[in-house]
Amino acid sequence: MSDNKIEFLTGTAIPVGALKTANSCGVGEFLDLIPFADFCKKSGLKLIQLLPVNDTGTESSPYSALSAFALHPLYISLKSLPEVEGKEDILSEITKLQKKYEKLPRFQYRELRRKKLDLLQKIFDSEKEKIISSDELKSWIKDNPWVQVYSIFMQKKEKKHEASWKEWGEAQPTKKELDEIWNDKKNQDGNLFYAWVQMRLDEQFAKASEYAKSLGIKLKGDIPIMMNEDSCDAWAFPEYFNDEMRAGSPPDGPNPVGQNWGFPIYNWDNLKKDDYSWWKNRLIQASKYYQVYRIDHVLGFFRIWATPQRESTAMLGWTQPFEPITTDELHNLGFSDDRITWLSVPHVPTNQIEAVNNGDYLGTHGILAKIMDRIGNEEMWRFKPEIKGEKDIWASDIPDHVKPRLAELWRNRALVKVADGLYSPLWTYHGTTPWQSLSDDEKYRLGQLIVAKYSRMEVLWEEQARTLLGDLTSCTDMVACAEDLGSNPESLPRVLNDLSILSLRVVRWSRNWNASGEPYYQFGEYPYLSVTTSSVHDSSTARIWWLKEGDAWDFYRTFPGDADVQPGTYNSKTARYLLSKMAESNSAFCIHPLQDFLGLVEDYFDENPDNERVNIPGSVNEFNWTYRLPVTIEKLIKNKELISEINNIVKIHER
Repeated sequence: MSDNKIEFLTGTAIPVGALKTANSCGVGEFLDLIPFADFCKKSGLKLIQLLPVNDTGTESSPYSALSAFALHPLYISLKSLPEVEGKEDILSEITKLQKKYEKLPRFQYRELRRKKLDLLQKIFDSEKEKIISSDELKSWIKDNPWVQVYSIFMQKKEKKHEASWKEWGEAQPTKKELDEIWNDKKNQDGNLFYAWVQMRLDEQFAKASEYAKSLGIKLKGDIPIMMNEDSCDAWAFPEYFNDEMRAGSPPDGPNPVGQNWGFPIYNWDNLKKDDYSWWKNRLIQASKYYQVYRIDHVLGFFRIWATPQRESTAMLGWTQPFEPITTDELHNLGFSDDRITWLSVPHVPTNQIEAVNNGDYLGTHGILAKIMDRIGNEEMWRFKPEIKGEKDIWASDIPDHVKPRLAELWRNRALVKVADGLYSPLWTYHGTTPWQSLSDDEKYRLGQLIVAKYSRMEVLWEEQARTLLGDLTSCTDMVACAEDLGSNPESLPRVLNDLSILSLRVVRWSRNWNASGEPYYQFGEYPYLSVTTSSVHDSSTARIWWLKEGDAWDFYRTFPGDADVQPGTYNSKTARYLLSKMAESNSAFCIHPLQDFLGLVEDYFDENPDNERVNIPGSVNEFNWTYRLPVTIEKLIKNKELISEINNIVKIHER
């Protein structure tokens, strides 16, 4: 992809489920993108960014997919299915569903999903013979072979009451076994039901995409980097995943024990043997609908933070690829085997547990003896060999009030043993008891070795990213954009630029964190190959930021406005000030959430600004990922003031 393919565009970000029209059924649907594209055309917006749209089963998070390829049945338009034409009983049920859910402020994810699937099954059954014998479905399955694994998986999952495949009590299938299940006549109805649903979803999404394209509007997709362990891909293609490790991120300020996402990491060596075909097919599938895409957590293509699956947190993880510290190297630095054990194996003093066990000395010994071995006659303990991770501590037969402290002490080591004779420094090794016990000379020598290893890993990370991203981004004509937030390798900006991948600039976080006062970057300093945005799905909206978050004052002092747009108050003038400033960005793309654009008029403000959020990271509830527009698109498109205001913002950026 060359730079000359990228033009200055202003767009908006909206989850499909958030769309609301007179035709949608309690949740946004793919065909709702058609009137939304009309609204964008009138407003001058030339790009629509979506959250991931893959099937996530019972999980509302779009980043927890059951399939890398299958679309979410939630987004199907039931009334638009050719199979319901003339079926008054079914049409009546769909209408009842619409009326029940149309006025709810957020959509009822699990309930709607179940009701839609039940109605889809009813529609399929009413036309089963015709659907099963149709050349249309046979041809579509032939062109989309991935649907066979997905359909088999979903049929099994339904029979197991949607339990994870790891709870089925079955071995993972071979390719031959999958073919046999697909061709077994007794599975035909179930398999073809899911294939038919996917065919109709593909048809509707492609129609919406083509319509937007006809108006000169690009669709931007979102490709999550990881797959749910309970996905048909992890089930059917175990060779592509390392199920012994879990992806996440290392400790940082807001996350002192890191983030353990629970997703298996990739086996890049095996993927390479197949020329990364699984990943390439995933992108080729996405290119049927999108002209632009967001690479979620692009850092993971440089290095992924991997933690053994027996751990609850991500504290005891390490980067992959990584450059290990070897036993020989530690010996050469003067560390004996005993010292290496001290650095890499947690040691628990009796009094540390006694303090949380009401000072009961004998009782504490009894508790510790269940999962630990005492070191001689010392008041010091080490975990028994069968304790492989924090999960074993939490599952053990010891009092609950002791477990948190033991889990904390389990993580108290300077070196993490990766394999026999191979170690990685704990990400926060400076704060551990073993490190603090070293002499200044020992700290210096070991610290120098760690720095040298990190320097070598920077090279490994860059090499891996150039290979993976180079191969993958060149397999389609889509414009690639990276989600590159967080602590990144020094090579990351260079690699993205060389491969013409747009980086991300979330305005409130685009500051020179290493300079005195941590100043905001000027908008003219933003790289051309970047995306400027006012907020993202995991952050607060611009309105919440301006009303409640202190760093808004730093922005206001850097980019002064009228006195009546100061932080702490928010109205249409404030929104105009913020979006106009951001439109001066040198980024090729300016893409703001629709909630932030809606602030340009005051008709749509929720009394509680927090209700306008899409997601609150770190929380699991029915609120997250269920945002809906406060008004139908049919009404939005009649709001001449809003359309005029958005056009003015677009003109500033494109100028």
